[in-house]
Amino acid sequence: MISITTSNMNGIRAAARKNLGSWIDGHTPDVWCMQEVRAPQDALDPILDDIAVRYAASGAADGPAGLHRVNEVCRVKGRAGVALLSSLPVVATRRGLPGLDEDVDSGRWIEADIRTPEGYVITVCCVYVHAGNADDETKMAQKYRFLDHMLVRLGQLRDEAASGGRQAVLCGDFNIAHTPLDIRNAKGNVKHAGFLPAERAYVDRWLDEYEFVDVMRDLAGDIQGPYTWWSQRGRAFDNNVGWRLDYQFATPELAETARGFVIDKAPSYEARWSDHAPLTITYAV
Repeated sequence: MISITTSNMNGIRAAARKNLGSWIDGHTPDVWCMQEVRAPQDALDPILDDIAVRYAASGAADGPAGLHRVNEVCRVKGRAGVALLSSLPVVATRRGLPGLDEDVDSGRWIEADIRTPEGYVITVCCVYVHAGNADDETKMAQKYRFLDHMLVRLGQLRDEAASGGRQAVLCGDFNIAHTPLDIRNAKGNVKHAGFLPAERAYVDRWLDEYEFVDVMRDLAGDIQGPYTWWSQRGRAFDNNVGWRLDYQFATPELAETARGFVIDKAPSYEARWSDHAPLTITYAV
């Protein structure tokens, strides 16, 4: 069994000042995909060093050097940024989506080919999709451009998996609630970014045309939620008025090995270290 966690950090420096350390002391996934790290490399490295020490202390990694890391900092200061940590061997890494050269598109996609204990190699992609803004044409154009380039890479990953090559899983904050089951107030958000029909149609294509599996939904079934993000405003967290924005989309053969999931919602608003909750899925690869 291997565990893969995806979590939007909402700024890793802010998370480290809150309860992130305590969470790590109780959670050491084999692979951890982080989004919205929002830190320059010189600020990120000491935090990742501390995480590596905590992994080693728990026995989840063979010393601090046993926690492998790859990250991409966004070229726009204070924006995006993704990181991937793995206590399993990393045999290759790739950064960015080919064809996306604008600064605003950086720090949003990294890949690691990871060797499982049984000797299989799987591709793990850590993804952060633009949030967008329905009232801002420029921001929506950026989001759709990123999603269009994603389709090219998804097709390549699908074809490789289907031909007997590496299976793949996309982990991240996709900033799209796919169906009314993934958002508490669907009717009130149909004109808001994150629940626009044009955005949701991309997820339809990932599942239908590109044959990826929404692993958490496949495990949970057709129930309302559970959600992974709650607005900081009002009492959205306390009243569970949330959105499911964080996903793991896997190629079919890998998805079939999924055995369970956990959305680790904090016990209280004050105990949160991000406005997102980590999503962890276990796979019997």
